Amino acid sequence: MDAKPTEISSSKMFGGYNRRYRHYSPTLGCSMTFHIYFPPSPLPSHKFPVLYWLSGLTCSDENFIIKAGAQRTASSEGVALIAPDTSPRGLNVEGEADSWDFGVGAGFYLNATQEKWKNWRMYDYVVKELPKLLSENFPQLNTSRASIFGHSMGGHGALTIYLKNLDKYKSVSAFSPIANPINCPWGQKAFTNYLGSNKADWEEYDATHLISKFHDVSATILIDQGEDDEFLHGQLLPHKFEEACRAVNAPLLLRLQPGYNHSYFFIATFIEDHIRHHSQALRLP
Repeated sequence: MDAKPTEISSSKMFGGYNRRYRHYSPTLGCSMTFHIYFPPSPLPSHKFPVLYWLSGLTCSDENFIIKAGAQRTASSEGVALIAPDTSPRGLNVEGEADSWDFGVGAGFYLNATQEKWKNWRMYDYVVKELPKLLSENFPQLNTSRASIFGHSMGGHGALTIYLKNLDKYKSVSAFSPIANPINCPWGQKAFTNYLGSNKADWEEYDATHLISKFHDVSATILIDQGEDDEFLHGQLLPHKFEEACRAVNAPLLLRLQPGYNHSYFFIATFIEDHIRHHSQALRLP
């Protein structure tokens, strides 16, 4: 099976191109797809900084590219968008598709330690395999200048990956992130099954816990949260993250947006702010 990415679709948009690729992932042990939005290039030799988007529960690599409207600003700012999938697929592990909040489409951007779910290694896929694959196969991308953002489960992924790899990413932002997963039903279900019963292992994938250890952040953390989000108080818990940031003087801009829910309509409304936030950080020396 070919580890090199094969282009499977291409569509021009705002002068650049949405391109979808398939490749075999040794990390996950299956075939994976991802999208890249390449902005229009000013010169043939130009290299674009990269902005990784991590999607939420039930999503694939397509939702963001189709629904968020991110390409307009990415095109004008000259930032390439990278949208991976949310879990391994096609492994046919028993129970992998029994519920929408666990298994397929619900990788939680961690490295599972439980034998049954050993292929669920989205953390290593996003942090290690994908950047290497991009740098080796796409000379127009400058993967050493990278930022990361995401939504819901992907917001959790972006925050935790950023905090544990401050040398690899220039900035982070999130829409309605699962900000304190050890204290919410989604997180507890995922962590119990993927990581086992040791709560100390869970903390390694909890942004509210990690910010107390890794708070030397160079760019302000931007979070947008809809006030009419049905998951705000039971699952997302951004105020817990806000308290943890305050305790260590970590720069956080948490914007509560009245009337907005958990959907891509909300994301599309504020996506321009987020891309500009990252573009600014990616331009700094």
